[in-house]
Amino acid sequence: MNYHQRSLAKTAIYRYKQLMGDKLISREFNQQHTEAMIKVKVLNRMAGVGMPEYQGNS
Repeated sequence: MNYHQRSLAKTAIYRYKQLMGDKLISREFNQQHTEAMIKVKVLNRMAGVGMPEYQGNS
């Protein structure tokens, strides 16, 4: 892993923690996994909304 990839990963974790908090509410592992996956999907959806759509020259 080079510096650039590591920097992108750290930025993603920072963004996740800032928006979703750094702790999980659930106590059981399976529920923690589900909670984390839901938070990741929400974060990905939020990032997708802010992405510009490509408009080719047709």
